[in-house]
Amino acid sequence: MMSIARKVLIVDDDPAIVMSVEFLLRKVGYEVFIALSGTEAIVKIKQHEPELILLDIMMPDVNGYEVCDFVKQSEVYKHIKVIFISAKSKDEDIKLAYSKGADLFIIKPFSTRRLIEKITALNKEDYKTIK
Repeated sequence: MMSIARKVLIVDDDPAIVMSVEFLLRKVGYEVFIALSGTEAIVKIKQHEPELILLDIMMPDVNGYEVCDFVKQSEVYKHIKVIFISAKSKDEDIKLAYSKGADLFIIKPFSTRRLIEKITALNKEDYKTIK
């Protein structure tokens, strides 16, 4: 059985979150790319074409909603799964994220172990549709 290398882009302007999530994802076998801003995220998406983006909403330049719009409105990138990870926890923020095409919304602070479980579940779901 061939294992598929999964590419994940972490987009967050908080280095502590980026480092902890990056460490765990690499530990379980993901190829990880990092962007500390929305503008950098768009560049990294074009360079690396990740299968999954972990995306913060509040960033200094281009926000997470705008990055998600870029991904989901593109014929080339719309297949990429997007998980929002944000301190924004109001219903309207969560609804907006899903209306933009998010696959999942996780509220900060979060358990990194739980995040890995959610990512694994998304990948299994994806695998089932490919089969």
